[in-house]
Amino acid sequence: MAATDELGALGPLLEEYAQVEAQMADPQTLTNPQLMRRVGRRYAELGRVKAAADRLSTAAGDLEAARELAAEDRSFADEIPALEEEEAAAHEALVKILAPRDHEDAMDVILEIKAGEGGEESALFASDLARMYGRYAEAHGWSVTELSATHTELGGFKDITLAIRAKGTPAPDEGVWAHLKYEGGVHRVQRVPVTESQGRIHTSAVGVFVMPEIEDDDEIVIDPNDLRIDVYRSSGPGGQSVNTTDSAVRITHLPSGIVVSMQNEKSQLQNKEAALRVLASRLAAEARAKKEAEASAQRLSQVRTVDRSERIRTYNFPENRIADHRTGFKPTTSTPSCRARSMPSFPPCRRPMRPNAWPPPRTHERAGGGSVGTARGPGVGARTPGRGRG
Repeated sequence: MAATDELGALGPLLEEYAQVEAQMADPQTLTNPQLMRRVGRRYAELGRVKAAADRLSTAAGDLEAARELAAEDRSFADEIPALEEEEAAAHEALVKILAPRDHEDAMDVILEIKAGEGGEESALFASDLARMYGRYAEAHGWSVTELSATHTELGGFKDITLAIRAKGTPAPDEGVWAHLKYEGGVHRVQRVPVTESQGRIHTSAVGVFVMPEIEDDDEIVIDPNDLRIDVYRSSGPGGQSVNTTDSAVRITHLPSGIVVSMQNEKSQLQNKEAALRVLASRLAAEARAKKEAEASAQRLSQVRTVDRSERIRTYNFPENRIADHRTGFKPTTSTPSCRARSMPSFPPCRRPMRPNAWPPPRTHERAGGGSVGTARGPGVGARTPGRGRG
């Protein structure tokens, strides 16, 4: 009876798998990239269920056959223990796959990092966090696209928006949202800033906002009449399209007051499409927050204020220590440190960086290390290394 209850959801899922498999071959699906991606993601999710169900069915059949043959030939009895273990393992694997998950786990992510208390040091730490998430994404084979960024003179970021996307159609437990959805919150850093001349330790804070990237129009509907679209000349150092054409786009969603600006692409149309994607993700995050009754303000469930007291994690550079205040987890000496620029409790990526890979290499030094350069480097919308003020 317990086994029947555990696998009660299997039948409807296998029926849906057959329907989705037929939909994958439908010409309407093949000619619609967004629909194809959504159907393909669901097909990959259900494919794991189908594979696990087939494994259990095969294991159960082999075990039943061995028991029947053992009644006539005792040599088959020796295989029964191993087959029983295989059936139990297959059953456990299927039950684990059938466990309810967040339906957005397989989705890609829009990640925003905003400097808070701490001035220039907070902006530099925002740059460090952007690089940390970039290297974490690279270690998992994900792509990172810089949608927008506001740089500071020392190479930090007042704010930066990244699109982190998986390749193909990952399984739910391997999706970008499944890995990064709990990173939203205030990240606090304690270290000696590059701007500190007397070696004193300062505490600064950075806000991180994480939202699943919305791709399908039926998930969030944006009425064009609710938008005010302004175009202006992009700003920043150098480039053929900077300060020469009205390629930058600023979209204001009038009902909610959300404003999204994009200027990284050379084309006004590309900037508009990127801004609409970010706007859709922000509206979805706001609707989700209201639905969960956590807050009426946008993304309030992640960050109320970018204040040190709201921190979810502290990076202490002098003590080479990271502390997660939600779980109480404090890495041991064998865990990668905060100086490794990698996500805590995960090994840093050891693959060589490609010439145009994101994140760009960091060139500014900490206090006591001489001149300060810039953290900008090759990548989407990035500038040439060394153009920052030293």
